[in-house]
Amino acid sequence: MSTPLFIGSNIYRGSVYGARHPLSIQRVPAVTDLCRALGWLPAVRYRTSPRAKPEALTGFHTSAYVAALQAAEASQSVDDATRERHGLGTLSNPVFAEMYRRPATAAGGGLLAAELVTHGGVVYNPGGGQHHGLPDRAAGFCYLNEPVLTIRRLLDMGLSRVAYVDIDAHHCDGVEAGFSGEPRVRMISVHEARRWPFTGTLQETAGGTAFNLPVARGFNDTEFTMVLQELVLPAVADFRPDAIYLQCGADALAEDPLARLALSNRCHVAAVRALRDLAPRLIVSGGGGYNPWSVARCWTAVWGELAREPVPERLPRQAETLMRGLTWHRKAQPAETLLTSLLDAPRNGPVSRDLRADLSVLRARLQRTL
Repeated sequence: MSTPLFIGSNIYRGSVYGARHPLSIQRVPAVTDLCRALGWLPAVRYRTSPRAKPEALTGFHTSAYVAALQAAEASQSVDDATRERHGLGTLSNPVFAEMYRRPATAAGGGLLAAELVTHGGVVYNPGGGQHHGLPDRAAGFCYLNEPVLTIRRLLDMGLSRVAYVDIDAHHCDGVEAGFSGEPRVRMISVHEARRWPFTGTLQETAGGTAFNLPVARGFNDTEFTMVLQELVLPAVADFRPDAIYLQCGADALAEDPLARLALSNRCHVAAVRALRDLAPRLIVSGGGGYNPWSVARCWTAVWGELAREPVPERLPRQAETLMRGLTWHRKAQPAETLLTSLLDAPRNGPVSRDLRADLSVLRARLQRTL
């Protein structure tokens, strides 16, 4: 399969977790529409995501949890016992109209992506990337764990090694729990230090399968480039994976309200470009990201890189109109560049001494694995 494929669904259109929840914004619909406005998403590249069947979800989640999630959607309520046991009906993971169907569709998109790369290729599933979901519990806006389900499907298909790279601002605790001690999966996570879920310390190795790099607030493009070149790419290349899964959470961007990192979206594009040729199969997902304009631009730019499309210096009128039509309950006014361009200006800066030291620790550990 030589043509990169984009997986989407109408389930995301109009679906929100609640009026003032961070996921009250339209993300996948905005990316889909913006890609189409740019002429980057012809029908031949688009695939509609199926909804994963309950039995497929038990590849990681317990049957009791899947049943509780379905029941909560059907009744639009949870009792105290369900809330306590399964984390449903909380501020982070509230009851809402599509609380089962939407994450099951995201998971179905991941499972479809795995099938589509059977013989090689590139697939983009921006609705995926829910990396906090636990086997018996919702957490961190994630009701199901799409990356774990997708990677398990790749392994079940006979792949020997899968590299998971996560550049979301929040640590991938659910993925790490899913593959702790699993020698066929290597996890590399770059995330903000001392940020929820407060896991993923430098010393945490998940039984030798994870390289965790917590970074300080203000993490900039210069530092990201160093991390990419000195940690991410060597750790992936050394593993010689049959497939790479890249979780492209957009909450590491400077405009995001739920993190304090300072990246431009050029970092996400650079990660895609650098990783694409390190394995015959590449699956890229979305993840975090809670500013409607920065998420739409970032994930669209990621697709542009995957599809090898030239980025215009200024958005065409239809695309600009779409960006100006996005809304946010915070009533924040976006900078004009967020409405008229796709790529951010580089956000370079100094490299902190602590980052250099932490990279040295992880490079030494990587050398011991060779």
